[in-house]
Amino acid sequence: MPDQASPSHAAAGARLLALTEQCVRCGLCLPHCPTYQLALDEGESPRGRIALIAAVTSGALPTEGAPKRHLDHCLGCRACETACPSLVPFGDLLDAARARQLASLPRWRRWARRARLGALSNARFMRFIARAAAGYRGSGVARMAEWLGLHQSQGWGPFHRLALVLGRPQRLPRSAPVAPTLQLFAGCMSEVAQPQALHAARRILQALGERVAHDPAPACCGAILRHNGLPDRADQTLARQATVLDGHVIVGTASACVAELHRQPELAQSAEICTWLAGRRWPDDLALASLPDTVAVHEPCTHRHGLGGNHDVYHLLERIPDLRLLELPENATCCGAAGTHLIEQPVLSQALLQRKIMHLRRLAPAVVVTTNPGCALHLRAGVREAGLDIEVCHPIELIDRQLRQPQLPTTRTGHRRRR
Repeated sequence: MPDQASPSHAAAGARLLALTEQCVRCGLCLPHCPTYQLALDEGESPRGRIALIAAVTSGALPTEGAPKRHLDHCLGCRACETACPSLVPFGDLLDAARARQLASLPRWRRWARRARLGALSNARFMRFIARAAAGYRGSGVARMAEWLGLHQSQGWGPFHRLALVLGRPQRLPRSAPVAPTLQLFAGCMSEVAQPQALHAARRILQALGERVAHDPAPACCGAILRHNGLPDRADQTLARQATVLDGHVIVGTASACVAELHRQPELAQSAEICTWLAGRRWPDDLALASLPDTVAVHEPCTHRHGLGGNHDVYHLLERIPDLRLLELPENATCCGAAGTHLIEQPVLSQALLQRKIMHLRRLAPAVVVTTNPGCALHLRAGVREAGLDIEVCHPIELIDRQLRQPQLPTTRTGHRRRR
């Protein structure tokens, strides 16, 4: 356990307390907080969590018990930051509080937590998990788990539902052109959660005349480490990315990754693919085929609050003729994926997801698009469990299809869709 009396620990505590003092306790954040909306409990609100962080940091309350529970429930969606008139940097405050919380654990628990987060932020390990999930689905083990009722347990249930929607890893072909004009950032999750988005992005960028490079061994941006109590390791990871990517134009398909890259000054010009494409002039001969379907846009918190909004997603999709574009209701409220939240807080995560599924059931779109791979997995699992015939994909996948397939689009089952 770290020395609680060390100068560095005391200095970190003083900085954390200074951040908590920026909050004027006005409560304007409460209606925007998803967990407060569900619980109507002050401890589940940003204001309540800030008060708990201050009390724990000053020694007035223990780390364990109610303070830990309320902090663990926080999604880190940053909706409160957007609403806060005092500009309290709640995301940074939460990250710092979780780092102190992790540092207070016994050594073996710290080691176990670090090992788990290290694995989840490793692209090679995630490819292994995706292959294991395919075996789980195809071997009959998944059906056995459902027969035994394990899929409904809080322990195994989250892994089961994700295993049923996790795709096989589809790595990008090696690409190292002479004098590349652009670097496509894959991160650690996209190859297994939204692999088609990476391939679609590469094809479109090349169609626009870009010489696209990408790392054959994609690495994590550090976000999953930062938001789970390991900011130092996240900074190291981000610094390594800056060393590799500095000087390149960087485009990513995962909004969470791009938001994290923006923390590093050398990578501050990184762009989410929809934003990058929305700012480009398209050649006249690069026409999109008509798509007479309804598409709902889900706005991930990392895009809405971390990258300044999703307007470029709408502008890009509006290029598709005859497309009926809808904003998913309650887009300002987190879907519940929230990084590792969908695994570690399954009850809360599911409660938030069901609100999204309710709206999707009512709207009945052909497709729902999202720019975050974690949200895509969460929504895909919810759609499957609800028995809805709705595809979940990245916006760039629709653009790619309409560029490559000028004929009338088909559904996933191969039937012509006319509306």
